[in-house]
Amino acid sequence: MLILACLPIGDSKDASAHLIQVIQQVAYVAAEDSRKFARVCQDLNIKHNAKVISFFEGNESEKIEELTNLLKSQKDVLVATDAGTPGISDPGYRLIRAALQSNVEIKVLPGPSAVTTALLLSGLPTDRFCFEGFPPRTQGARAKWFEELAEQERTIIFFEAPHRICDSLLDAANAFGLERAGAICREMSKQYEEVVRGSIAELITWSKSKEILGEITVVIAGFDPADRQIDQSELVETVLELEAKGESRKEAIAQVAKKFAVAKRVVFDAMVTNKGEDKI
Repeated sequence: MLILACLPIGDSKDASAHLIQVIQQVAYVAAEDSRKFARVCQDLNIKHNAKVISFFEGNESEKIEELTNLLKSQKDVLVATDAGTPGISDPGYRLIRAALQSNVEIKVLPGPSAVTTALLLSGLPTDRFCFEGFPPRTQGARAKWFEELAEQERTIIFFEAPHRICDSLLDAANAFGLERAGAICREMSKQYEEVVRGSIAELITWSKSKEILGEITVVIAGFDPADRQIDQSELVETVLELEAKGESRKEAIAQVAKKFAVAKRVVFDAMVTNKGEDKI
């Protein structure tokens, strides 16, 4: 069985009794960082006899065969990343795929999650959200990454490194606007936990105010279609393009309204204003 263990993201007391029991019993542990795993066990007073196998981003591909062979030989393997859930911006996904292809049973030990913890701390809508991992490291790719999320209507959650947080927020501001609401959750459940809520402009000011350290999760409000600035000439041009392809005026207006997420009346009025009512 492949066992995916959700480890505490800060406070070791968040570990479940089930997690502690399984670590004590399992024969093999694939750990992202063996020293951090040993520290967690020490904090929880766990004594185990498992063989700990190094399993991190740099060696993930080469370790999959070894771990899959253990699983196929009826051995249980517990996967533990530095904190939180394996496979979420951490090693694990490829091993899960390999296990499934080998008809190996998979079990998840639920536990702490930086994603959902930050979402709740942010105070932003929780009914629909998306997790985007880490932004690209280079400025050009990162700017494009944010631009592609600019009209994402769900609450957006991503991780960022402390030394890149200011640059990321500046790129986010260019894509989302300075007034978009957000929150930065730093060192969650640890001694120096900090949650900063406000506009992206205010988050930028915070990021420039001091040296930033620790694990960071960023939450940004989703796009509100009501804030969309509609270019009336673009509506008109799109209607005319559809008409040129054979669509009726009524159908073209309906399609454009749906595409731009506006009422049909808005499109109709744009046609009247730009072309003259006598031509409608």
